[in-house]
Parts: sequence; structure tokens; C-alpha cells
Amino acid sequence: MAAQEYAEYVSHADFCTGLAAGRMRVVVNPKLARRFVTQRLMLMIFLIPLIGVGVVVAMSGQVWAGGAIVAFGVILNRVLMFQAGNIVVQLALRDAKVYESVTQDGVMEVRRNGGA
Repeated sequence: MAAQEYAEYVSHADFCTGLAAGRMRVVVNPKLARRFVTQRLMLMIFLIPLIGVGVVVAMSGQVWAGGAIVAFGVILNRVLMFQAGNIVVQLALRDAKVYESVTQDGVMEVRRNGGA
């Protein structure tokens, strides 16, 4: 195994100012970001009952309304999972504890740009 180059630690304050100025490069692991966003936003606690209500509405005779509710729940889940990387970066910008968590767990890697 070749010697790995580890990224230097970047503090939350440096991350916030450097990202806005374009001095930071952020790499987000999409798989871990999806898991983090699902847990952080408690999506399953919201989406499963929403889809369940849609199924109940559809079974009670309001097929179009129930189908729309189910479709909304499924589409909302897909959109949030597609945008999970951006959501992680925004959460990390706003909260130092989230930043520490995602950088330590390998969800997000922050590096300084070479020219800065």
C-alpha cells in the first residue's frame, strides 16, 4: 500500500469563509451523504406515514388523490436523495457540530485549493 496523503484539518470558521471565497474544495461521498441526510432529517419518520396515508386514501375510493399523495412522497424522497450532497454542505456551513461530524465520519472531505 502506497503512502496516503491525508488532508490537513480545516476548522469550521476557515471552511465557511474559504468556501464563500472559493478557496476550498469539497468532496462529498454520495452514499454516505444519503444515509446522513436520511438520519439527520428523519425522513423515514415523515415519508412512511405520508405514503401510508396515500395508500389509505386510494383504497377508500379517492384513487387520484391517494395516488398523488403516494407519488409526492416517492418523488420527495428521490429529490432529497439526489440533492443529499448539497444538503450536507449547507448543513455543515450552518452548524459546527454537523461540520465536525461529517468530516470525521468521511461523509465530506474539505481541502484547500492549491493556489490559495
